[in-house]
Amino acid sequence: MASSRVISLLSILLLYITIAQGRKTLYTSNDFSASSLDPNDGICKTMVETQGYICEEHKVTTEDGYILSVQRLPASRSGVKANKPPVLIQHGLFCDAVIWLFNSPDESLGFILADSGFDVWLVNGRGTKYSTMHTSLSPNDKAYWDWSWDELASYDLPASVQYVYNNTGQKMHYAGHSQGTLMAFATLSQGQLLNMLRSAALLSPIAHMNQISSKETKLGADLFLANDIYWLGIREFSPIEDVGAKFLDGICHTLNLNCANLMAFFTGPNCCINSSRIDFYLEHEPQPSSTKNLIHFSQMIRTGNIAKYDYDDQAQNVQHYGQRVPPTYDLTKIPNDFPLFLGYGGKDQLSDVQDVKVLLNDLQDHDANKLVLEFNQDYAHADFIMSVSAKQDVYDPMIAFFNNQ
Repeated sequence: MASSRVISLLSILLLYITIAQGRKTLYTSNDFSASSLDPNDGICKTMVETQGYICEEHKVTTEDGYILSVQRLPASRSGVKANKPPVLIQHGLFCDAVIWLFNSPDESLGFILADSGFDVWLVNGRGTKYSTMHTSLSPNDKAYWDWSWDELASYDLPASVQYVYNNTGQKMHYAGHSQGTLMAFATLSQGQLLNMLRSAALLSPIAHMNQISSKETKLGADLFLANDIYWLGIREFSPIEDVGAKFLDGICHTLNLNCANLMAFFTGPNCCINSSRIDFYLEHEPQPSSTKNLIHFSQMIRTGNIAKYDYDDQAQNVQHYGQRVPPTYDLTKIPNDFPLFLGYGGKDQLSDVQDVKVLLNDLQDHDANKLVLEFNQDYAHADFIMSVSAKQDVYDPMIAFFNNQ
């Protein structure tokens, strides 16, 4: 049994290497300088203006040099200028801002907020298709991928919030899904950005993860595959190339799974996704992340801690943090009077109900009139961003929450 597990692990590692080589070829054959990004191929031109909305392309530079692509929808489809505060929207792991525009305008959060009078700002995380630029690095450089969600919370989110605040002069609402919620929890628990935020709506909240019900995700964390990949020198994880599909096929074969609906193994059985849109989804998603980021999530699942990245070496931890073990993020430190909206689902296998209960225990002293819970028994992880009924089930209550702040 042990030997077959080792053989399976080696097979998976070889597939990772193939992925990395395929991506290296891709990066070598393309110039990722600013001049190579065709504005006619951007999200505004391809996803927003085609639906009849005004759209602006913006660039946000983080303190550590990553240049993030941001799209702004400053008016409704009818052309009426926004008369409500800005809303900054942050996607989750393996996604980009396209996910908020994925369905029809009547079903996609980005369009719905714009039509509701809000000034909408969509962020694309570092390393995704529209945010590959850096002030000194390229995606070919290992150093480019030397980050986890720690950096997303410490650099990307503050830079994005500050940019919107500087451009509008207004405090904003925040909306995030999955990893985007974890970024907010980490930042808010340290008392940051409160002077520029009105509230936060967090869908499929990710905080405590050691009770997740996805056996496939838990197995990956227990085997700690990402850690082995990292030390082989593979710093980017991308499932978007053909070789990425071969990798996923390898996982299915190794675990003896019927992967006809691969998403459901990791997210839970999503109830309300339009199956006719899946091919369109696969044209844009999933997006790359760093191997280090996956290691960090594995650490959370294995240890049950919400902490900074563990270098698995006391000397390195001391070098980075001044202590032998990584500092933890204490979610009880989130101000009790900061307005929070939490949307979670009964079928979600990543933001599972039991872990959300632990999160709610952290928030037990939160002001009752500042904490709104929206529970949907039938929703899994992806339903909150892709469900055809999300407007009625989630977005309308979220907008009512925003309007009350």
